[in-house]
Amino acid sequence: MRFPEEFLNELKSRVRLSDVVGKKVALKKRGKDFVGLSPFSNEKTPSFYVHDDRGFYKCFSTQKSGDAITFLMETERLTFGESVEKLARDYGLELPKSSPEEARQYMRRTTLIEWVEKACLFFEDQLRKPAGSEAREYLQKRGFGPEAWKRHRMGFSPDAWRALSDHLTAQGASLDELIEAGLLVQPDGEGGDGKARQPYDRFRNRVIFPITDTGNRVIAFGARTLEPDGKPKYLNSSDSPLFHKGRTLYRYMAAREEMAKIKAPDSPLSRGLIVTEGYVDAIALAEAGIGTAVAPLGTALTEEQLDLLWRAGPEPILCFDGDAAGIRAAWRACDRALPHIEPGKSLYFVLLPDGMDPDDVVRVRGPQAMMEMLSGARPLVDLLWSREVDAEPLDTPERRAGFEARLMGAVAQIRHQGVRKAYERELRDRLYWHSRGTRGTGQAGSQTSGQTQGMTSGKKGFSPGPTRWPGLRLVVRALESPRMMEQAPEALAKAVFDDPDVDAIRNAAFDVYNGSEMLDRATVAAHLRSLDRKRAVELLETFPVGQPMDPLSNEGRDWLDAIGRFHVARTLVAEVEATKRADGEGVELMSAAHQARIMQKVIARRSASRSVVDETVTSPAQEGVQELRNALGGMGAAMESKRSED
Repeated sequence: MRFPEEFLNELKSRVRLSDVVGKKVALKKRGKDFVGLSPFSNEKTPSFYVHDDRGFYKCFSTQKSGDAITFLMETERLTFGESVEKLARDYGLELPKSSPEEARQYMRRTTLIEWVEKACLFFEDQLRKPAGSEAREYLQKRGFGPEAWKRHRMGFSPDAWRALSDHLTAQGASLDELIEAGLLVQPDGEGGDGKARQPYDRFRNRVIFPITDTGNRVIAFGARTLEPDGKPKYLNSSDSPLFHKGRTLYRYMAAREEMAKIKAPDSPLSRGLIVTEGYVDAIALAEAGIGTAVAPLGTALTEEQLDLLWRAGPEPILCFDGDAAGIRAAWRACDRALPHIEPGKSLYFVLLPDGMDPDDVVRVRGPQAMMEMLSGARPLVDLLWSREVDAEPLDTPERRAGFEARLMGAVAQIRHQGVRKAYERELRDRLYWHSRGTRGTGQAGSQTSGQTQGMTSGKKGFSPGPTRWPGLRLVVRALESPRMMEQAPEALAKAVFDDPDVDAIRNAAFDVYNGSEMLDRATVAAHLRSLDRKRAVELLETFPVGQPMDPLSNEGRDWLDAIGRFHVARTLVAEVEATKRADGEGVELMSAAHQARIMQKVIARRSASRSVVDETVTSPAQEGVQELRNALGGMGAAMESKRSED
């Protein structure tokens, strides 16, 4: 809707900016102005100024400035129209109507919203009365106490056919208005007297969850039955002039306001809203301190709902149960989003373990576990890849060709040319490395006694050394840090490990990672057990536990450098060993002078390569990097010793 300039000027004249800003920023009077800490950055010295007389604010830490409308757009992620409507409503200014029909529609909508709000108050009151005892007990079992009831305006609909109808008609509502608002149901057919049957309450004996619009006004309800075999288990208001379930998200405005409070740019919650499968899950996350959660209303995500998500942030996280139904829902969301992704508009996914939902996770494992899962959310391209790679065995040329065709067919749906080309490059790169990795990977052969010597199953404090099993530390640190695997999957995939069980751990980590499962030690160990790789499980479970690495940290950069150079280091070590064996077995075949000339060339070549590798191993605190340094150091000493002998 376009607003006349005269209306906007009138609105700004009524608004006192310090009142609007003061709801989110603690302001102190300084002369005729106000000052406070910036709502847009983490600062300790106030640099945010509000000038009431001129109607604008200025943030010197971020250089942002504007008026009351701009402030709401910045802090609550509202559109221009939504900001104007909210200010007009808060300050009692009627929105302009350009035609008699628009005026009539506005009054009709306003009346319906008033009755829905009165219904919400009725449900809230019923929850606290004796009839609501079963509903209170249900909510308490879900971990929601009276404070949560109040925050989320939960309620209870009595087990009666016309309790709400009688309550609202006594206040002046008409049955037609209540039917139109989605509060009553008009049954089909006629009664025994030949007249239309009387409408009845839509919600009976259910826990009530209010649904709000982008102005945070109650426009509909979701309801959960309290009857053990009640059908349907969850019921929403019918579509109405106020509400359409495919265009609405539960907790949308509350989540946007919470997101506006997040100032840390590296927080997993700062890039977009979190989408759960149901309103109880969204409430559970909000009560656990993750207030940016929303939920669709019993349907797969629609294009309108995706648009709402992207208006709040560029990369919302879709959180699905890890069962078959949750995975299918994630795939549907992937397909729905693909045509619309573009720079600044994508999706991330979390598939929860063991069929758990977010409510289960925060109650059983705690909010921190949920935050860690959100931090490890995987991009849309990963979900697309894992779906197609698991669709069928890729053991024939025809199936591999079908795999590639499915991937490219999905990518063809992307309308943005630049993103489509980027996806094509990414997926073709994965196809290349996947084909190389799968063809060269097989079950390891028998294990030698030297490989297992000295290992005690379950021995407390056992710590396999980096030189005994080269590469083990690098692999374990990778599966403890999924973000690192995302940064360098190709380098980790092509690294050659001498020990077959270290190789098996790496391959199992990729299987879990590509299979949309939660990448952690327990999941990888379970996968190895299914392959009967007992020694690999023992290596993994007895290796010291570390903290996840950040790719931007010193440790993360060292790991990336080390894994990138690992195959170089292992090649050099192997060549030195081969040279030593050749010297021992065939020394009689060549003269001492000839051997010396060959070894000088080898040493020069190795020294040049070693200088390149050494550029990456500058942090003695990183044990994975130290592993390479030790190997190269031993190699250099052997070569120098050999040269002196020659």
